[in-house]
Amino acid sequence: MRTVINARGGGTASTGHRPIHELLTFIAMLTAVVLGWATLALAEQIPTVPTHNMSNKERNELKEEAREMFYHAYRAYMDNAYPADELMPLSCAGRYRGVTPSRGDLDDTLGNFSMTLVDTLDTLVVLGDLEEFEHAVKLVIKDVKFDNDIIVSVFETNIRMIGGLLSGHILAEYVQKQADVMTWYRGELLEMAKDLGYRLLPAFNTSTGIPHARVNLKHGMKVEALRHSRETCTACAGTILLEFAALSRLSGEPIFEVKAHAAMDALWKMRHRSSELMGTVLNVHSGDWIRRESGVGAGIDSYYEYCLKSYILLGDERYLARFNRHYHAIMKYISQGPMLLDVQMHRPHTKTRNFMDALLAFWPGLQVLSGDLKPAVQTHEMLYQVMQMHTFIPEAFTFDFQVHWGQHHLRPEFIESTYFLYRATGDHYYLHAGKKALKALQKHARVPCGYAAVNDVRTGKHEDRMDSYVLSETFKYLFLLFSDPADLILNIEDFIFTTEAHLLPLTLGQLGNHTFTGVRDQDEQVHMLDYMRSCPSPNKLFPETVRRPLRDLVTGVCPRISSAKRLRAADFQASNTDHLRTVYDMGITMVSLGEGKVQLLHSFHNAKSPEDAERGLIFMQEMVELSNSNSIPNTQLQAVAYKREGEREMRILEAGPSHFGMELVNDLAVVQRAVFAKPAKVCSALKNAEEIRGKIVIIERGECTFVDKARRVESAGAVAAIVIDNTPNTSINNQQMFAMSGDGRDDVLIPVVFLFTKEAEQLIKAIKEQPSLELTLMSVTALKEKLARASTTKTDTKSSDSKVTP
Repeated sequence: MRTVINARGGGTASTGHRPIHELLTFIAMLTAVVLGWATLALAEQIPTVPTHNMSNKERNELKEEAREMFYHAYRAYMDNAYPADELMPLSCAGRYRGVTPSRGDLDDTLGNFSMTLVDTLDTLVVLGDLEEFEHAVKLVIKDVKFDNDIIVSVFETNIRMIGGLLSGHILAEYVQKQADVMTWYRGELLEMAKDLGYRLLPAFNTSTGIPHARVNLKHGMKVEALRHSRETCTACAGTILLEFAALSRLSGEPIFEVKAHAAMDALWKMRHRSSELMGTVLNVHSGDWIRRESGVGAGIDSYYEYCLKSYILLGDERYLARFNRHYHAIMKYISQGPMLLDVQMHRPHTKTRNFMDALLAFWPGLQVLSGDLKPAVQTHEMLYQVMQMHTFIPEAFTFDFQVHWGQHHLRPEFIESTYFLYRATGDHYYLHAGKKALKALQKHARVPCGYAAVNDVRTGKHEDRMDSYVLSETFKYLFLLFSDPADLILNIEDFIFTTEAHLLPLTLGQLGNHTFTGVRDQDEQVHMLDYMRSCPSPNKLFPETVRRPLRDLVTGVCPRISSAKRLRAADFQASNTDHLRTVYDMGITMVSLGEGKVQLLHSFHNAKSPEDAERGLIFMQEMVELSNSNSIPNTQLQAVAYKREGEREMRILEAGPSHFGMELVNDLAVVQRAVFAKPAKVCSALKNAEEIRGKIVIIERGECTFVDKARRVESAGAVAAIVIDNTPNTSINNQQMFAMSGDGRDDVLIPVVFLFTKEAEQLIKAIKEQPSLELTLMSVTALKEKLARASTTKTDTKSSDSKVTP
């Protein structure tokens, strides 16, 4: 779940609408922070010096670079992927549901309805490209259909597709009036949004009114795959109202807004009455919480956003009251200085995990919109330092700012919060932060066919993925950050942005609320907290005052005392959790390079103490020596041998051993025919289990661990396994052989060996030419000795024969 906040739309005062730019200007005029968090004395000594201003020339150059970045990605999608939902930037092809290999639940976003183009329509207007916008609208009207027998995410389809269609419709009518273009347009996008909205409505048929997480576009909930549907996340159910209210008010059909209000009301009743916090996963039928973790990141983020924005757009004060109650609870229990740490909703002083996820980067922007500037500056500064430390903000990072999950999917949340803070403060520090983010994307994510997600920020390895929000949000906010509002063809202040950064006009609130009766539910007693606002002090201070005490937050984490005995590299075992903890304390990070490869990185400032850092340096030196002198001795190499029909000598392919399974030593050998596993990577249930029984199984590397593959084929009755590399052109002659690692469990009994690609190609060719070919798995040393003995015996026999005369 992603959450994106708006600081450019409009807000409502208690008696009517007031443009958000007036609020932000007011905040900027009154910007000040009374520092807490153990830094007050230090802050008072720091002079309030503004950040060095960025020149208009540089800012304009960055705006144009952001524009070019958008078009590089947009053209790559249109030329190589359309009408697919997404572009695969490394394959330079489209991602289609049911055609491209499945990614599991992640593909519930896709509906074969040209999602990236629909999601991108309003970005074209923001960039002022009305010609391409008109062309894109015509394509959507002509090509996009929803009568697909596909199960989709209700949440993602609403924010990306319905939001994109509504925003496209609104802007098509806007440019008709303002620029006298698209005079042919007659509301086709609105009709498409209504069609899609009705296809989502069956998901709302639950006893609580909270929608199911998924629905079939053609058959609603009447498909076997959804028969046991029960769970959804708080953000999934609570990020519907803006789009559904807009759809009702534009189409005149109130059912959408009625359903969305009912879902929000049901969620509100599920909060914990003591802490005022929400959980993350719930049962849509019983209303019971399944996961009670409470935070502001994944699974819950945009629910809070829509509480506040529903008040801004619709003028319904219930949502302001709800937001303020939640906000007070978050700042009391979850906010810890600049960090936001998940807690149990029913035990709010109990932390639930030791990491933060990247989705919480939206929170400073929401705080700006609510008027609470000090903590917004603090949290943004923490996130900025994490970004600078790792190039990108990783998908999750620990409390001491190390990588927990290394992916970076080109998310927009940090850039968007950067934009909000710049608009609220006028501090050019945030322009420089945006520049840093832009240059990182250019250097580390740009590929010839668009922009590729980063699979691991520690290695920079790319992933064949470019989500639609890269075009609808990431590049949009970069462009707006460096733009002068006067240069835009839109008056952005007349709109509010949805969580997917789609524009909805504030005038929607004046069309009338179809559902609110003005009677407050008994469950919503008025509290003082409901309407308390966080207003800055009138003392004039720069945000620099807040940032300065935090500037070494990430790189200067307080060292911890180490009492660990020195671990020697020769004794290190990757499956030993104590060893892993020890090397981590020494400042050593184990980086997965994918496909079972691991790299060790040492950093002094990551160690628990200077003493641990020194131990880590010694450990790394020992590891290098071990790597150079004792990687895989030739005596440990395994053989995959075979003799083809018509050949006199056995061919031997050298293979790597494993740290699990039977060890082939001395004369131990496995001799049997080979079978190819289906699926090849054996990361899911085998489709040819019967064929595998009693055979040597050939498996492709990738997607799951070596030992998991071994367990699956062994359970099917295989007598041995050969794992073949999936990286082109690797060979025993150009790669250092390694032993496949296990997971510490000693439950695999069959031998498992590894072949590089070049050797594997020879084996595959031989088997295809002779399906009955028998393979021998054995130690290379033992096999060569056996063949040498056999050769010697044969030679001796021939010599004896030659001496016999008639």
